[in-house]
Amino acid sequence: MEKLIINTNNAPAPIGPYNQAVKAGNMLFVSGQIAVNPETGQLEKDDIISETHRVMQNLRNVLAEAGMDFSDVVKTTIFITDMNDFSQINEVYGKYFTGYFPARETVQVAALPKGVNVEISVIAVK
Repeated sequence: MEKLIINTNNAPAPIGPYNQAVKAGNMLFVSGQIAVNPETGQLEKDDIISETHRVMQNLRNVLAEAGMDFSDVVKTTIFITDMNDFSQINEVYGKYFTGYFPARETVQVAALPKGVNVEISVIAVK
């Protein structure tokens, strides 16, 4: 199966040895996105709501580069540093999907890259 590397300037550049996404056949595996503004390179974490919106916008931009959108997402993984933020993250997250929601798990972790509070990865199929 051929693998196609997906990268866009409309999402943050990887901060390690990985790509923004890899397309394998009709499946797209999008690396975890954090709240880095791709235009400025700065973190946007004034509050958990704006931070989550930035993460979702970054995911949307990677999906778009691969010719997909949130309707193609079948699985998400959400990493958060404080389960008390879950309801606010969930509210923002839900606004980006219409119709059926993908499968998902949400995991509280001790820490995330660059001190962010939320990181989300997705798998999409088209």
